[in-house]
Amino acid sequence: MSVARLVSALQFCPGGCVFGPPARRDPAPSLQSRVFNMLLALLSYKQQLASIEAVQAHVQKLALQPASYEPTGLGRGVEATLTKMGGWPVYYTAPSSGFEDCNYVMFLHGGGFINEIAPAHWRFVGEMTRKARVSCVVPIYPLAPRATAKDVVPATGELLRMLLEDAGSAKVTVVGNSAGAGLALAACQWLRDRGHRQPARLVLISPAADASVSRPEQIEIAARDPIQDIPGIVEAGRLYAGEIDVGHPFVSPLNGAFRFLAPMTIFAGTRDLLYPDSVDLAERARAVGVPVELHLLRDQPHNYALMPTPEGRKARALIMRMVA
Repeated sequence: MSVARLVSALQFCPGGCVFGPPARRDPAPSLQSRVFNMLLALLSYKQQLASIEAVQAHVQKLALQPASYEPTGLGRGVEATLTKMGGWPVYYTAPSSGFEDCNYVMFLHGGGFINEIAPAHWRFVGEMTRKARVSCVVPIYPLAPRATAKDVVPATGELLRMLLEDAGSAKVTVVGNSAGAGLALAACQWLRDRGHRQPARLVLISPAADASVSRPEQIEIAARDPIQDIPGIVEAGRLYAGEIDVGHPFVSPLNGAFRFLAPMTIFAGTRDLLYPDSVDLAERARAVGVPVELHLLRDQPHNYALMPTPEGRKARALIMRMVA
């Protein structure tokens, strides 16, 4: 049973903000969060990232039996419309009561660039649509190795450019989790480099910002991470990189430039082996004048902001206020 399926099976209800390592005032994780971490460790998701062979077998299985990307679990009061943009399926969601004067969210899902959008992602999209009364734009980008970063990043950037143009005076926020957060950052760097305007804000949930996963401290963190492991993340990054180097900013946007990017809000937890990249990302962006909020919570796992825990609900409440 995957993490996404576990989260989907539970009731999905909608920290201290620190810059750098957790401060003493950072609250201890809730009992519900500690129990959830133990449950995550019992699941098979980490095993799928334990080796190169495990990732390759998973990718081959999905090639034979592609997962559905259709909306599941949006909840009441939300309508979804499917269209095609640039050859990709793109869903638009809106409150059933009408979307006049709605702001927009482009949501880019996680999954290591090898997994399709999951029901837990759709629940989050439904929550944003319903509670923040926004219209969500959800590109179903093609997965690696069939598609690679050299094509996915510019295509995502172009979709975002068109959304910003069509939105007029409405606010556009880009929200991404994990791989989708890395893609969001790379797409905004692509926009900036071509002279296009930025969205109002980037909300990055446990961003995958450096596909090399090469920091020495990440080995120790990986032992505590209940979801991810280094060999699988590196292999997924290699598949997504294709013919370009994994250090290229399209694949590892931490290596890109940060000047003139949109303000950022980043959510990360110290049981996530990717969290040192979030700290570095925040520092580099702040150094060139980009406003940054880093919500780094002690003992929270990868994607804690989407989890059915008190910490997850608090993070999502912040997100609702930011995108509304």
